[in-house]
Amino acid sequence: MAPKRKNYPLRLDPAVHAAIERWAADELRSVNAQIEFLLRDSLRRAGRLRNDSDAGADDPPGASSEPDGDGPDRRD
Repeated sequence: MAPKRKNYPLRLDPAVHAAIERWAADELRSVNAQIEFLLRDSLRRAGRLRNDSDAGADDPPGASSEPDGDGPDRRD
């Protein structure tokens, strides 16, 4: 049985939504899956994701769950 998902209304700036929509299309994800992927990645990088057992569910095949340090949002 799949874990129950929480519904949450989210208000986004139209430009942010459009950017996420383009990114999601590039990675063959839905906008919802892309937002969840981004949230999980951010939580993982911050060390705040407690149960990481299903965190890779939306990752593309061959993708590592570890940050690679090559992304533009790296703040070293």
